[in-house]
Amino acid sequence: MATPEDAGEDIFLPGGKLRGDLLTEAAQSALGEAVRLTRETQWDTVRSPHLFMGLLAIRDARVREWGRLFHADLDQLLDEFQRLFYREDGEEDSYLVLNREFLSDNVIRHLRDAIGRAQGYGRKQITTMDLLISLLTVPNSIVAECLEQLGITAAKLTEIALIAENVRLDGDRTGRSGR
Repeated sequence: MATPEDAGEDIFLPGGKLRGDLLTEAAQSALGEAVRLTRETQWDTVRSPHLFMGLLAIRDARVREWGRLFHADLDQLLDEFQRLFYREDGEEDSYLVLNREFLSDNVIRHLRDAIGRAQGYGRKQITTMDLLISLLTVPNSIVAECLEQLGITAAKLTEIALIAENVRLDGDRTGRSGR
């Protein structure tokens, strides 16, 4: 049974709502877009591909740098994922919010991996790159499998993500992603 101390460490509040304080503004935006794209593709739960689509949709500088480094058109990639994961027989007007009951087990695992990664780097909030790297490194990732169809391995995509995370971008004071 969870103790009150455990509840403070979880990514969810006791009622199941996702803890927004554990997410950077960009990561929150990506999750909001994931919910929107889940509805648009007519699913009733947010799944890993929707999380990836949300990352692509927000035009985050680090995610864009990742795409640039492996020569991908991220807008085209987003369109391809939307087509690939569109459900003809899905729910057109499903009710979705960032709550545990509307997130797949894999998305919950990605979020927990991402906060663990952030904490491992001494950060209190999940960044977009924490989310992306979680999507690429989890075993049997449907996102990584789809990206491997482009002819590049998940390991290489992760290596590129680590480079993109640490490259100095215009406007960076630190040269590192939130560290």
